[in-house]
Amino acid sequence: MLPQLLTATGVLALLTLVPGPDMAVVTKRAVSRGRADGLRTVAGIATGLLLWGALTVVGLAALLAASAEVYLAVKLAGAAYLCFLGVQSLRRPGAQPPAVRGSTGSAWRTGLVSNALNPKIAVFYTGLLPALAPPGLRPAAGMALLVLIHLVLTAVWLGTYVYVLSRARRFFALPRVRRALDRATGVVLIAFGLRVATTP
Repeated sequence: MLPQLLTATGVLALLTLVPGPDMAVVTKRAVSRGRADGLRTVAGIATGLLLWGALTVVGLAALLAASAEVYLAVKLAGAAYLCFLGVQSLRRPGAQPPAVRGSTGSAWRTGLVSNALNPKIAVFYTGLLPALAPPGLRPAAGMALLVLIHLVLTAVWLGTYVYVLSRARRFFALPRVRRALDRATGVVLIAFGLRVATTP
C-alpha cells in the first residue's frame, strides 16, 4: 500500500504545483492586503477542496461530472467569478484597497468561491482519485485520505507562496510595481476565466 500512496502523493504534488486560478487569486490578496489576508484566502481554497472532497466521497461530485447541464452551469459561474475578479484588478490598478470591516471573511470567501465554482476539481477527484486510491483501503476511505493529502499539499504550497510574497511586499508596494502587478493579475484571472468557460 505504501508505494501506491507515495505514487499518488507525487501525482497530487505535481498537480498542486501547476499555476492556476487559485495562485492568481492568492497573489492578488497577499500583495494588496498582506500575509494574513493571503493566508485567509488559502484557508478558503482549502475549504473548497474539502467541500469537493466530501462530495466526491459521498458520490455527489460524480453526479455533477456526469450531468452536462449542471457541469456547464457551475463552469460558467466559476468563469464569470474569475473574470469579475480580473476586471476589478484592471479597473483601478495600483489603488490601495480600503480597510473594510469583515475583510477576514471576504478573503476566506474569495478563496472558497474561486475553488467551489471550479467543476474541474469534481472531474479531477471523481476521475483520478479512484485510480490512485491505495488498494488496501476501502474506496471511500482511500479517496478521503487522498483528498486530505491534496488539501495539506495545497495549503503548504500556497502558504509558502504567501510567505515569499510577504517578504517582498515592500517591493510590491511600490506604486508602479503595484499597478503593473494588478494589470498582470487582472489579465491572468480573465484569461483563466475565459479558459474555464471555453474548455470542455
